[in-house]
Amino acid sequence: MMSGDVLSQAEVESLLSTMSSGGSAPAPPVQDLPQAGATPKSRDKITPYDFKRPERVGKEQMRALQTLHEGFGRNFAAGLSAMLRSMVEVKLTSVDQLTYSEFVFSLENPTCFNLLRAEPLEGNLILDINPSILYPIIDRLLGGGREGGPLARRPLTEIELRLVSRLTGLFLNELHHAWENVLDLTLEVVRVESNPQLAQIVPPNEVVVLISFELTLGDIRGMMNLCIPYNAIERIGGKLSANSWVTYGRKAATPETMESIHQALRGSLVAIQVRLASTKITTGELLGLRVGDIITTNKDVQSPLLVSVEGVPKFRAGPGAFKNHKAVRIVDIIANPADAIGD
Repeated sequence: MMSGDVLSQAEVESLLSTMSSGGSAPAPPVQDLPQAGATPKSRDKITPYDFKRPERVGKEQMRALQTLHEGFGRNFAAGLSAMLRSMVEVKLTSVDQLTYSEFVFSLENPTCFNLLRAEPLEGNLILDINPSILYPIIDRLLGGGREGGPLARRPLTEIELRLVSRLTGLFLNELHHAWENVLDLTLEVVRVESNPQLAQIVPPNEVVVLISFELTLGDIRGMMNLCIPYNAIERIGGKLSANSWVTYGRKAATPETMESIHQALRGSLVAIQVRLASTKITTGELLGLRVGDIITTNKDVQSPLLVSVEGVPKFRAGPGAFKNHKAVRIVDIIANPADAIGD
């Protein structure tokens, strides 16, 4: 008989004699299997892996991409607001990993599907602009308001593509500035597709990083998606993890940067209103007004007019004319807007 895993001298002699006589050798001892519920050893630890949603980009790199594109969203919103002359909000909603097929089948068809080249990154990137926000932006560029109209379910026309190129050009310019402390990208639009399934930049099960932005123009909302395949950023993963770019924007102000900001602000458009006078009338008097009626006020014709900039009282002025145009001449600067309440 065996005692545990060690054979006695008698058992060894019995085994040798059996083998020499041509008998069958006893079966080797079987190691005990781990009991159910027992804690596995470190080398036996199993990590689950989802082949449908593999995570190949590290958490640190994902956080870096999120922080980087949050700053991009703010700058893009400012540039787009200046282009449309209307307030536009751009909000980073998510930075996720998924397969390319999941990204493509989540898009509308038709849509504005821009294939981008971003040298020295390998392959192509994708910029998708949802029609729900794209057509209102085009309408605004053509002089329309911020009202939402019926959504067009068709590919873009040649004229609309030219207008969209202004939007994508601004996007790529701000994206270049956002990435310049990580990598100096040369960005350009290769082509624009209306059917996202016609552009197969990577295999369907290839991992991509999807960076989604929500754009708000008045009461209208829509999405813009930047798709970066894993193979494009695989070789620069170390730069995204180095955190050397985090110091961007934390440097002390210099006279050169202050002058640059000053020059940029000098070109900003502001709305100016001149209030000639104010008075009160009853609703009955308002309903009884006819063409040619005169409304009298208590304002002296010699008293200065109130000039407001973006709704804030800034100047007092006198009325007049300049080169056959109605004009006002600034006579005083209002240092404290509260002082103009009685004007």
